Order: sequence, then structure tokens, then C-alpha cells
Amino acid sequence: MTGLQQRDYAMSFGPVAAQYQAHRPAYPPELFEQLERLTGRPLRGADVLDVGAGTGIATRLLQARGARVTAVEPSAGMAAQLLAAAPGTPLVRAGGEELPFHDSTADLITYAQAFHWTDPARSVPEAIRVLRPGGALALWWNHPDSSVPWLAASRDRLVAALTPYHPNVRPDSTAEPLAEHGLRVTEVELAWERRTTVDSLVAELGSRSHLAVLPAEVRDELLAAERAALRVEFPDGSILQPWRLSLSVGVGADVG
Repeated sequence: MTGLQQRDYAMSFGPVAAQYQAHRPAYPPELFEQLERLTGRPLRGADVLDVGAGTGIATRLLQARGARVTAVEPSAGMAAQLLAAAPGTPLVRAGGEELPFHDSTADLITYAQAFHWTDPARSVPEAIRVLRPGGALALWWNHPDSSVPWLAASRDRLVAALTPYHPNVRPDSTAEPLAEHGLRVTEVELAWERRTTVDSLVAELGSRSHLAVLPAEVRDELLAAERAALRVEFPDGSILQPWRLSLSVGVGADVG
């Protein structure tokens, strides 16, 4: 990146952490069913590190499935929201390149909407070090289903207004950095949807890094224009929002 560096984008979430917590989408139940299928073990009783946990959206859903979850999150603002939403959750302030955990201590390491902020050359070996034999590394991303015309139009407006802007933050390849370290990789894509509102969707857009780094007056003007365009499309303010979820799971018998 030029100008703003990746770290500026990665650390932009602290000031918008409450907005992120209130308006970012969750994940469908099928995701966790797929995790159990692809890892070959139940989440109940599993020791899980949720790295790049953010405000704990995935952390709480994993806990609800009975996993023993430790959240790993570098941002103070995001960590504060996580602890407010899930008091008592073990939380470590760290990033994925240097996990402050002993070797062979986790059954599953997850990156929910976060792996793209790491350097895979460092984060994948770190995950493998911390995983127990037979453990798994799971990466997933929600991204708007741009095959839907109104979502494609919204994306195009943001692309035109922002340089750079990457509406799909998932890397081009997630299988390669996992496979090259000896993990057996399976990729799955899920379709799901949620009911939301124009105002909530616009607030969710404002929690994305490419908008969070903007000066407030620029961001507010851009989001006001997007709200107006969506109000034309959805005059009653209610939206059924389609998502695609991309999941990559790497498992290796020699992990640990």
C-alpha cells in the first residue's frame, strides 16, 4: 500500500469499535456445522484461540457451541467491546505473527474476518506451532453477495468514491499459504442472509477500514450519499441483505 500503510488500516477499528459491535453481521449456524465436519471433532470442549477476535462476534458464537475460547486481539478499543459483550472471556492482547502461547496447546485456531491483516509467512507457522497434533486452522470471511444488483451498485459507488477500496478483503488464495506448510485444506462457500435496515447497513459500512481511516467530514459526506441512494432502493428502510461466506480449513496430522 502507498500513503496509508496496512497497519493504519488494521488499527483503524479502535475508534469505530462500538459501531463495529452494533452493526457488523454475525455468522450463520451452518458455518459452525462445517467447522465440526471439516475438523473432524465437536466444538464442545475444544480449546480454541480466536485470533483477531475484534469485538468477539465469532468468539461468542464459538462459546455458545461449548468451545473454551481465548480471544486474541491487538486493538484496545476492540478488546474493550469484546469484554463488555462477553465478560470473563480470556483475552490476550497480541497479533497472529507472535502468539504468546506454548507449543501444542490449542485444538483449533480461528481467524474470523481477520487473516488478511497478517503476514501468512509468519502467522501460519505460528498457528502450526501452537496447534496440537491433528489440530486445525480455520479462516473465514463474510462478503456482500455482489451478484445481487443493488449490492453491486453500492459496491460500485464506493469504488468510485474511494481509492483504494477493496469490498472483498479475502485474499485471492487462502489454500496456498496453508497447503505450503503441510496442512490439508478444504474450502467451502456458504450463502446466507440477514434482515437489517438502511441505517444499520450504512453504519456497518462506516466500520470498514477504508472508511474508518478517512477524516470524519469526508466519511460522513460519503455515507450520507450512500444512505440517500439506499433509501431510494428501499424506501421503507428495511433490507434483506445477502452474504457469501468463504471458509478455509487446514488440518494436518503432523501439526503440533
